Amino acid sequence: MTATTSTLFIDGHWQSAAGGTYPVFDPANLETIGRASDAGRADAAAAVDAAHRAFPAWSHTAPLERARLLRAVADRLAADRDELAEIITLENGKPLAQALGEVGFAAQFFSWFAEEARRGHGEIVPSNFANKRRLVIRQPIGVVAVISPWNLPLAIVARKLAPVLAAGCTGVLKPAEQTPLSAVALFKIFEQVGLPGGVANLVTAAEPDGLGLEFVENDRVAKISFTGSVEVGGKLAGGAGRRIKPVSLELGGHAPFIVFADADLDNAVDQLVASKFRNSGQACLCANRVYVQAPIFAEFLRRFRQRVATLKVGPGREPGVAVGPMIDREAFEKVERHVADAVAAGAVCLHGGIRVVVPGCERGFFFAPTVLTGLPPDALVCREETFGPVAPLIVFDDEDEVVRAANSTKYGLSGYVFTRDLGRAFRLAEALECGVVGVNDGVTPVPECPFGGVKNSGIGREGGWQGLDECLTTKYITLAF
Repeated sequence: MTATTSTLFIDGHWQSAAGGTYPVFDPANLETIGRASDAGRADAAAAVDAAHRAFPAWSHTAPLERARLLRAVADRLAADRDELAEIITLENGKPLAQALGEVGFAAQFFSWFAEEARRGHGEIVPSNFANKRRLVIRQPIGVVAVISPWNLPLAIVARKLAPVLAAGCTGVLKPAEQTPLSAVALFKIFEQVGLPGGVANLVTAAEPDGLGLEFVENDRVAKISFTGSVEVGGKLAGGAGRRIKPVSLELGGHAPFIVFADADLDNAVDQLVASKFRNSGQACLCANRVYVQAPIFAEFLRRFRQRVATLKVGPGREPGVAVGPMIDREAFEKVERHVADAVAAGAVCLHGGIRVVVPGCERGFFFAPTVLTGLPPDALVCREETFGPVAPLIVFDDEDEVVRAANSTKYGLSGYVFTRDLGRAFRLAEALECGVVGVNDGVTPVPECPFGGVKNSGIGREGGWQGLDECLTTKYITLAF
C-alpha cells in the first residue's frame, strides 16, 4: 500500500500536520502500511473554523442537493468496494469478507440518509387565537465533532457523518489512531463527488486527547458524537456538560445471549458464531455472556464447540479466515487476562484460550476462539466487556433468573433472545435493559433503525429517523397579525 502522509482534509484541501506523521500498522504482522499526519489542537481548531465558515451555505443548501451528494457517495463506495475493503483489512485486520460487508454497510447509511435529508419536518400547531399561528421547525444544530473507533473504521464513520451532512450540519472527523486510512479513502470520495469545501473535515492524530479537548472547549463546536470507551466518553460528556454542549455517546456493551430450551438450536448456534466472532469479537454488540437453559445446555455446547473448532484463524487477506488478529497488544492482553482470571476462578476452558502463532505473521496478536464453562458470576468475563473471541457459556433455569443475570451490569447496548414462544419473546425483549434486542437474530444493525444503548452504554441514537433528529434542533415560532 502506498504510504500516506497528507491525511488532514481541511476546507476542501489535503494538507500535512506541523507535528509530523506517525506509522499505521497491519495488526496481522505489525508491518507499517502507511503514515498519517499527526494533528494537534491548532489543526483541530482550523478544521472547526472551516466547518463553521461552511455551515451557513450548507445549512441553506436544498435538501435534494444534499441528498444528491450523499447518494453519489454511496454509489462511489459501492464502485470502490474491493479497494476500500482491502484498506480496512490492512489496518484493522478483519477478514476480507467481513471488510467487504462493512463497505456495503457504510454505503447503505449514505443511501438511507440521502432520503432522510428531505424529512427534517416541522409542524403547525393549532392556535387558540384567530390572529396567531404557531410553527415548530427543525434546523441543523451546527458544527458536529465526530470521534470514531477502530473496530468498524468505515461503517461507524458513515453512520455518524451521513446524518450530520443530511441534516445540513457540517462536521469534523477524528478517526481512531489505529485506522485512519479508511477515513482518508472516504474523504477522497467526498472530494470526488464535489462536496463543498469545509462541509466535512478530517484530522488524524496519534494521540487523541488534545483533539478531544479542542472539540470540548471550542465554542464553535455545537455537538460531539463519540463511539469508544466509557472512560473517554465520560470525560467528553463531563467537559461538554460544563459548557452545556450536547453529546451523542456509544460506549460499548456486555450483551447477554439467551437461549431457551424451545429455541431452534441450529439457528442459535449460527447466530452466536456470527455475533461472537465477527471482527474477532471486537464489536460492542458482540455476545459477551451466553446463557443456555439447563435442559439443552449439553447439546447446545456440543454443537457450538463443533462450529468453533472449524473457525480458521489468520490474516484477514488469507482465504477462508474467519478470525483475524486483535487490533494491538493492549487488546490481546485484556483477552488473556480475562481468560486467565476465569480459569483461576474455576472455569473450564473447552476450546482455545491461547495465542495462535500464524506462520509468516509471528508478531501478530492472534487469539484462538475460546469456549468457557463453569464460570463464577464474579469472573471478569461476566462483569466486563472482553472485546475478544471468548464465549463464556452459563447455565440457567428460568426466565426470572436469566433476566436478573442479564441486567446485572452497568452496560445496556444489545441483547439477544432465542425462543419459539411468542409471549416469552415479548416478555424478554421488554425486560432486558438495553437499547437493541435481537429475537432469534444475532445480527441486528440496519441503517433504517435506531442504534444505541442505555445505562453506561451511552446517550442518543444513530440510524433511523432518530439519527437525523440527533443533528437537528427545535425552534418554536409564534406569528401574530
